[in-house]
Amino acid sequence: MDAAATADKRIDEIIRGPHVLTGMFQEFFHSEATGSILLLVATVLALLWANSPWADVYFTLLHTEISVHIGPYNLLLDMHELVNDGLMVIFFLVVGLEIKREVVVGELSTARKAILPVAAAVGGMLVPALIYVAANAGKIGMDGWGIPMATDIAFALGILALLGSRVPPALKVFLTALAIADDIGAVLVIALFYTAEVHWVPLAIAGLLLLLIVVAGRVGIRSGAIYVILGFGVWLAILLSGVHATTAGILVALTVPIRARMDPEEFLTTGYARLEELSGSDLSTESMIHDHEQLETIVDLHDAARCMRPVGLMLEEYFHPILVWMVLPLFAFFNAGVQFSGRFFDALFHPVSLGIILGLVAGKQIGITFFAWLAVRSGQATLPEGISWRLVYGTSWLAGIGFTMSLFIAGLAFADPILVSVAKVGILAGSLICGIAGYLLLRLWLPAEEPQMLEPGPSQ
Repeated sequence: MDAAATADKRIDEIIRGPHVLTGMFQEFFHSEATGSILLLVATVLALLWANSPWADVYFTLLHTEISVHIGPYNLLLDMHELVNDGLMVIFFLVVGLEIKREVVVGELSTARKAILPVAAAVGGMLVPALIYVAANAGKIGMDGWGIPMATDIAFALGILALLGSRVPPALKVFLTALAIADDIGAVLVIALFYTAEVHWVPLAIAGLLLLLIVVAGRVGIRSGAIYVILGFGVWLAILLSGVHATTAGILVALTVPIRARMDPEEFLTTGYARLEELSGSDLSTESMIHDHEQLETIVDLHDAARCMRPVGLMLEEYFHPILVWMVLPLFAFFNAGVQFSGRFFDALFHPVSLGIILGLVAGKQIGITFFAWLAVRSGQATLPEGISWRLVYGTSWLAGIGFTMSLFIAGLAFADPILVSVAKVGILAGSLICGIAGYLLLRLWLPAEEPQMLEPGPSQ
C-alpha cells in the first residue's frame, strides 16, 4: 500500500472516529426497520395496557403533571404533553435536518430532481384532505382535515427495508424524497393552521436566538453544544409564545450549517502533511504527552477533520439514535393507547375515523400516483431508472401509513378527547391497511432476487 493510500485510510479513520459500531448490530442500529419495529412494539404495548384491567394506571401516567415556573410564565405539562411538546421537538429537528440536507445536496436540490417526489407529495396531501373534508363537511370533525395528509417515514421505509435487496435504490430514494416533501407540507399545516394565540415577546426572543445560531454558523463555531443550548432556548421561547413548540425543531434545523466550512483541497493538503509528519516521528499511545510538536500536529489534524464535518450532519448523527430508541417509541406509547370498548365499530364508522381511513387508503394512492403521472406526462419529470408505474403505485400505499405525524396532528386538531380517540382508531386502521397492502403489492411486483453463485473452491 503506497503512502497516499495509507494517508487516505488514516484520514477516513480519524474522521469516523474510534467509536464505530461493527457487525450485525451496526447494520441493525442504522436500519430503517429498527424505528418501525420499536414503534410497533410501543404501539402494541400501549394498546394492550389501555385495554387491560390496569388501564387506569396507564391513563393516570399519561396525565401526571409537571409544573415549571419561569418568571411570569407558568408551564404546566402532563407526561403526554411533555412528550408531544418537548421530546417531539427532537423528531422535528431531525426531520428538519433531513429536509435541509435533501434541499441543499440531495434529491430536492434541483428542480429536475424535485419535481417528481414533490408533485407526488402534493397529490398525497391534497387528495386525502379533500376526501376527509367531503366525509366531514358541516360536522364537528372538520378541523381534522390535516390528519390524513401525513406520511410516517420510519414505518414506510421500515416496511420497504423488509423487502431486502429486491428494492431498487431509486425506489428508496423516491419514497424518502416523497416523505420528506410530505413532512414539509405537514409542518406548514401545523404552523399555519394549528397554532394557538401568539405572544410576541417570547417569539421575538426565539427570533433573536435563531439569529445567533446563524451567526455562530457564519463565524465557523463547530461545537455542537453551542447549537444545542441555543436550540433549547428557541424551543422554550416558542413554547411560551403560543406557537406549537415542535416548530422550534424545524426552525433550528433550517439555521444550522449543513455544508463543510473548510475547502476540500485545504483539508487534504493539511491531512496529508500532518500524517506525513506523524509517520516520520516516533508515535506511540503516549508519546504526544511529552512531545509538544507531535501533539500540535495531532490537534491540527483533528481540527481539520472537525471543519470538514458539517454541524448539521453531526447533530443529525447524534440525535437520530435518540429519536429511534427513545423519542418515537415514547411518542407511540403515550399516543396510541385507545380503549376498544363495545362501541368500537361506532368509532370505526364515525365520520372522523372514516374520513381518515379513506384519506389514507384511497387518497394517498390516488393522489400520489395521479400527480406523479401528471408530472411525467407533462414532460417536467421522468421516472427514475428501475422504477415502473406499478412500483410507484405500490409505494403510494406505503405513504398511506400516517401514524406518527397523523397522531400528532390529531392531538392538535381536536380538543375533545372523544374525537381524539376516534381519530386514533382511524389512524391505526388506515395505517395498518396501507402497510399490509403496500408490502404485499411490492413483494408481488418487485423482481426476484438473483441467486448468488458460489465461487468454485480450489481443487482437492
